[in-house]
Amino acid sequence: MKIKRTLPQTGPAAPWGSVARGSAILFNLVNEEGGIHGRKIKYFIRDDQYNPALCKAAVKELVERKGIFAFVGGVSGASGMAVKDYLAKNKVIWVGPSTAVNEYVIPTQKYLFADYPLYQDEASIITKYLVEKMGFKKIGFFYQNDAYGKNGLAGCKQRMDALGMKLVAEIPVEPGEKDLASQMLKFKNSGAEAVILWVNPTTAVISLKTCATIGYKPQWVSSDTLSDYPLMYKISGGLWEGVITGAFGLSPDSTNSLMVKYHEAQKRMAPEERWGTFYFAGILFAEPLVEALKRVGPNLSTEACLKELNSLKNFQGIGPTVNFSEDCHQGTDSIQIQKCGPGASYILLQDWTPNDLATWKKK
Repeated sequence: MKIKRTLPQTGPAAPWGSVARGSAILFNLVNEEGGIHGRKIKYFIRDDQYNPALCKAAVKELVERKGIFAFVGGVSGASGMAVKDYLAKNKVIWVGPSTAVNEYVIPTQKYLFADYPLYQDEASIITKYLVEKMGFKKIGFFYQNDAYGKNGLAGCKQRMDALGMKLVAEIPVEPGEKDLASQMLKFKNSGAEAVILWVNPTTAVISLKTCATIGYKPQWVSSDTLSDYPLMYKISGGLWEGVITGAFGLSPDSTNSLMVKYHEAQKRMAPEERWGTFYFAGILFAEPLVEALKRVGPNLSTEACLKELNSLKNFQGIGPTVNFSEDCHQGTDSIQIQKCGPGASYILLQDWTPNDLATWKKK
């Protein structure tokens, strides 16, 4: 059984690359335990450098030369959109895209199943928390100028509209942009008390460092894409302390039995890797696929696997509860809210919370 993933191992989003390597732990565990109904999993990783064209080429090569049964993960909204239709045309099941843009699941795509909360839902929940729990009235939004950033912006503005408020600043940035002085000065001059970041790790760190030089210290807030606190703390030189983020999974130091099992497996199988949010995300995104494959039984086929995925109810691994149906392949709209504490520790601010404005659930 061949499963494939593309993720940036190099380029501006390279810190997200550990997601792909994390999935290997789950598949290695499956193989170690005898496989699924005797079938072993062969797992392929390709570096797309956060580039849609390279992602498309890698996916095409693996589908046509390797005979891939399923695709898991895949960071970058733009890269995912570049291969979504190709995978569907070739009847390749895609579970757990490591990005969460609405276009993946609205309308429902037959072969694509998402267990990652949509960026629009996450941004809505975070914005509500900032206003109602923290009392912020002046909020700015710094977003990557692609599907990833624009979906986050849409969720934030949806919530602000519901609250009768407006952003004081909304500023785009290109993924590889390095000089952010002008954008950060605009946020400072806008009077933004909190700035929400919907950008890649490199851009986020440059933002914080730039603001440190101009004496601007808003409450930084981020998508769960930047919730690997030890990594962000390290590459920001400690500036990440105090940042609030969404969370798609339990904290990496959780005592949850399943999380402990995965962590112990990582220490045995990949001791050179750092256990963290990005790394275990690769496991979390792939869990529903493994569960469906187990439920299929010995007679595996694409249609049999689709049937099991479409009937998955109240499934929970190390993330939120996931539910799929034939009419809805967005498995959840819930996130936690966490804060980076001293020494890159994890502080839970709010437990699993759904988005009460999630319009896709009404369709």
